[in-house]
Amino acid sequence: MNWTTAQKEFTSYLKLEKGLSKHSIEAYSRDLEKIAQFFKDKKPTAIELSDLRTFLNEYAELGYSSRSQSRLISALRSFYQYLRLEKLMDYNPAEQIDTPKLAQHLPDTLSVEEIDRLIAEIDLSKPNGERNRALIETLYGCGLRVSELVNLKIDDLHPKEGFISVIGKGNKQRLVPLSSHTYKLIKLYINEIRIHQTIKKGQEAFVFLNQRGSSLSRVMIFTIVKQLGEKAGLRKNISPHTFRHSFATHLLEGGADLRAVQEMLGHESITTTEIYTHLDKTYLESALKFHPRA
Repeated sequence: MNWTTAQKEFTSYLKLEKGLSKHSIEAYSRDLEKIAQFFKDKKPTAIELSDLRTFLNEYAELGYSSRSQSRLISALRSFYQYLRLEKLMDYNPAEQIDTPKLAQHLPDTLSVEEIDRLIAEIDLSKPNGERNRALIETLYGCGLRVSELVNLKIDDLHPKEGFISVIGKGNKQRLVPLSSHTYKLIKLYINEIRIHQTIKKGQEAFVFLNQRGSSLSRVMIFTIVKQLGEKAGLRKNISPHTFRHSFATHLLEGGADLRAVQEMLGHESITTTEIYTHLDKTYLESALKFHPRA
């Protein structure tokens, strides 16, 4: 098996058997391409532990961060685990590689006042004003990833039950509480703006549309958020993910249960959610009522 065949079949495995998202598969593919280029004169199945250590040492010397190295090691482990499953190798040479320790940094968050300042900069007299206010409130009120926001469909909204259905990483579905405040603004946008748009065929299901009647792109969401942050005079490095961080932080600061927040964020591991809190809190039974928009 050569590298080209191995990369192609591994990508199919990630998509069809592991059910990973397009974004995750692209990340694995980029990392595997680095490995393939380094070992282009050696078959994938001929690689040994010493070879991988040589590769990683040279990679580290180029100045790549511990996070980039960790991601690369993760790609190696997954790739060689796949080769083992296919009985192309007897062992996984990447299993014995230690992952570099990562420094945990609490992501930038916005206070409730800063979020209100940012939203106040939205010009509601413009056609995209109601849409932008609704999408910002959805990012913050539901703690969505930007990919989850752009793929949100009208059928995913369940206002009577008080939740939205979200397809997250690994194509996994989760239920996220939907406050009456957030839904009110989504409904206002749909009934006052979206209903009058000419929607392109195949785009009818998406909640948030651009002026051409197609679903919004990730880049467009980043642009909207950045421009509003600049207008509001916020000096922080703001992205759509900032609202997700703020969502989690504000819930936990209010005393919400860590595992409830984990479920709402769609984190597979509780340790991922724990970056938001280092405090020993007395958790309360209900999480959502602590959110400022509840």
